[in-house]
Amino acid sequence: MELNRRHLLAGAAAAGFVAPIKAAPLSTFGLDAAHFGVRAGAAGDQSGALQRAIDQAAQARVPLMLAPGVYRAGGLTLPAGANLAGIRGATRLILTQGPSLLSAEHADTVSLSGLMLDGGGRTLAQGRALLHFDDVKAIRIVECEIAGAGGNGVTLQSCDGEVTHSTITGAADNALFCNDSSGLLIAANIIAKSGNGGIRLWQSDKRSDGSTIADNRIEDTGARDGGTGENGNAINVFRAANVIVRGNHIRNAAFSAIRGNSASNIQIIGNNCSALDEVAIYSEFGFEGAVIADNVIDGAETGISVTNFNEGGRLATVRGNIVRNLGTRRANRPPDEAGVGIGVEADTVVSGNVIERAPRAGISAGWGQYLRNVAITGNIVREAGFGVAVSVVAGAGVAVISGNLFAGTVRGAIVGMEWQKAATGDLALAGAERYPQLKISGNQVN
Repeated sequence: MELNRRHLLAGAAAAGFVAPIKAAPLSTFGLDAAHFGVRAGAAGDQSGALQRAIDQAAQARVPLMLAPGVYRAGGLTLPAGANLAGIRGATRLILTQGPSLLSAEHADTVSLSGLMLDGGGRTLAQGRALLHFDDVKAIRIVECEIAGAGGNGVTLQSCDGEVTHSTITGAADNALFCNDSSGLLIAANIIAKSGNGGIRLWQSDKRSDGSTIADNRIEDTGARDGGTGENGNAINVFRAANVIVRGNHIRNAAFSAIRGNSASNIQIIGNNCSALDEVAIYSEFGFEGAVIADNVIDGAETGISVTNFNEGGRLATVRGNIVRNLGTRRANRPPDEAGVGIGVEADTVVSGNVIERAPRAGISAGWGQYLRNVAITGNIVREAGFGVAVSVVAGAGVAVISGNLFAGTVRGAIVGMEWQKAATGDLALAGAERYPQLKISGNQVN
């Protein structure tokens, strides 16, 4: 049967939604925005015409197609069912007005694809994004380029859905800020030159999130607004539980590659991280459950830190990571506060890691009395200050240190610590019997 406009309109009428678009040219690809007076390359603002086109197409639940070219607009709202599509690398929308270029509230199945969305560096209101979505379900942003946001690039507040195969560059604040959302897929994106953060995945209260952040490339993350770690992270998971952070390539961040703060049951697996100016991978404050495995870290002040037992931070495995080339990277940083490969405190197994060139310590176990049930087994530590620095302060708990290989640990293979100060000789060689809470055996010292 010949497929023509009459047959398509008849099918649309059977679905009960033809009336609003009966005069528009409909194809298997959707509605042509040009029918509504939207013109590529027009010098003036086209917000009014674009908004009418968006509303008509959304009511019909068909895509609105934008031809290649430049469109100047702002303050556009996307109703339920809005599907705005362009030609990848050729269709550009430039912000001219309004709190955002595109926004949606209390909607569902909103989709953006093949669009270049340009904020032009225009300053946005505090907390606002170039693309701002609040309570949008099944959102889909795919193969878009988002550039020059004068605030956040994308904000997802109480949303679910996906941001995939897109590029976000030059956001003044965060590239992607997700708050109180759930089950998001954030994958295969390129994020660069963010002012304060790459991907922030937050919850207002500690609760399950269930999102996946995978296979993204994140580079050159700044900390424009300063602080002690709230900014400057390529990926920051805050209060959000049951999150997977997997297979990301992260380079050059003012603080951490991946920072889990009060994020329980987080999995940080198979990421490649380099040139970090603080702790490369953090699991901190009130969390229970962290798997940090098979990551490569090359260049940071500290490699991996699983910390804040005093705040309830506990229960982790740190295994199969390669951590190397650690040391002071920030100006005026005391040298004895940097250069630790892996630091842990409570209810944690550290196994099968390779740590190289850690001038302070390959592995640090406990901080003062904050040490409980730590097993350090089957690791290789070479070219380090201390191989393992383990707390022997009164009240510190049990640690098992066995089957590790130490080479070139210039201040001792296993040394008991009282806070920052070495309190023993090399316990791998003699004197371990004085500390019954430490079980030291089968280690090789070269």
